[in-house]
Amino acid sequence: MKGKPGKNEDGTRGRVRTELAIQIGKVARDARLKLKLTQEDIAERVGLTPEVYGRLERGDMLPSTPTLTKICVVLGLSADAVVGLAEPEATQAQPASDEELPPEIRRLLRMVRTMDDEQLAIFKGTAAGLLKLNKRRQQQHKRDKAQVAII
Repeated sequence: MKGKPGKNEDGTRGRVRTELAIQIGKVARDARLKLKLTQEDIAERVGLTPEVYGRLERGDMLPSTPTLTKICVVLGLSADAVVGLAEPEATQAQPASDEELPPEIRRLLRMVRTMDDEQLAIFKGTAAGLLKLNKRRQQQHKRDKAQVAII
């Protein structure tokens, strides 16, 4: 069952959360937090939208087998650990290449990866301009400090 719409225990209609979906979501969330990654980071690496990955972590849906496999690889977990047949701590999470970067930088990298050549050229020009502006400000600040020291 993939958490299809049905009647909940209280008689309301909506998604039925299964124990397995909740288990997978909890283990995935814990592993993601240990790696200091965002839901967007994992969603991108697995090939899901952040909204869908968030639903998986909340236990609102079960992943397909290929998606579960990708989640296990990205988080460095065994499938046994994710479905509750083994302890998650018994597996070693493999660090991702940009794992050490702050979330803001990872978001920026995700955006840059989606740009076409024209957008990328504009972005590079804008970034170069910002760096030049920052350098000028630093030089001006040094000059201002030197003038204050003379007075």
